[in-house]
Amino acid sequence: MSAAEKLETQAGNDPRCLVLERKGELSLRPFPIEESVGPHDVRIAIKTVGICGSDVHYYTHGAIGSFVVNEPMILGHEAAGVVSEVGSAVTTLKVGDRVCMEPGIPDPISRSSRLGLYNLDPAVRFWATPPIHGVLRSSVVHPASLTFKLPDNVSFAAGAMVEPLAVGVHAVTKAAAKPGNIAIVVGAGPIGLVTVLAAVAAGCAKVFVSDIDDTKLELAKTLGPVRPVNVTREDLAAVVKAETEGWGADVIYECSGSERAIAGIFEPLCPGGTVVLIGMPLKPVTYDVVAAMLREARVEHIFRYAHVFDRCVAMLASGAIDVSPLITRTFAFEDSVEAFDLAASAPAGQVKMQIELAK
Repeated sequence: MSAAEKLETQAGNDPRCLVLERKGELSLRPFPIEESVGPHDVRIAIKTVGICGSDVHYYTHGAIGSFVVNEPMILGHEAAGVVSEVGSAVTTLKVGDRVCMEPGIPDPISRSSRLGLYNLDPAVRFWATPPIHGVLRSSVVHPASLTFKLPDNVSFAAGAMVEPLAVGVHAVTKAAAKPGNIAIVVGAGPIGLVTVLAAVAAGCAKVFVSDIDDTKLELAKTLGPVRPVNVTREDLAAVVKAETEGWGADVIYECSGSERAIAGIFEPLCPGGTVVLIGMPLKPVTYDVVAAMLREARVEHIFRYAHVFDRCVAMLASGAIDVSPLITRTFAFEDSVEAFDLAASAPAGQVKMQIELAK
């Protein structure tokens, strides 16, 4: 870093960004982006950014489905920060407000958006999804309508967890979960564990959580009425049937994207139960349609989330949900490349790793 860049960094205006140059190559370097603040926008000084599985997948594979990294792209979309500038028409936020941001910007007049399905708008511009740059940089301009004020008792680290938490809350909402439900969460990664938190907050009486990582399962146990199941040693369907008098679970949240898990997803489901598919398989998968029919199972799918960010912030503020146990490691911005290399190795016991750009 040059002497001038060091001075900018010390002043809190680091000119560097975490740039995915191409598949398998990251660099921390200046990457100028011109972003002017429109009348309905705010500029946010970024404080904390979470490392998402999609960020890591772009790093290791260079693509997710039809989204291909064809030119250098800044990573990161789970973020919190401080408003540093407001547009002339913004009345809901002011300079100095601590905020988190919903990272997808839809076309407000698209048919999907007008129907309230803005997360399904084909024209949505989502941070760190090619060709849109992410937020592992000093500041970003964003619509005020998609920027949410954080109460004083919600940390930047927790604020950066609102984005993944929104996935779990959206899934539980789609399931139409009821207090007293018995649920299963397949996969104890970050999305699986925020789904556990959302299910417990919705009043779930018991949540079976399956995985192959004992450290993550032990963490899951601390989140509420959770029964961990290591599927290398126990049969999930057999455990659930044994502990529900043979009836099964009311709701199953599939968060692993595992072909094998999806193939047998209806085995532990009760008659009339619901399956919500959350995890994204790397290729098309099959499931047992007859098994679903025999239970008259309802199958839901989710894509990201919609209309839940404000509710997530409210639950964090009230203490109804505590995401802090899921944050297992924090890195300085200087160590971003090391952080992604570690995340790409899928280390046992690590759930959510975050990068701190500034205190």
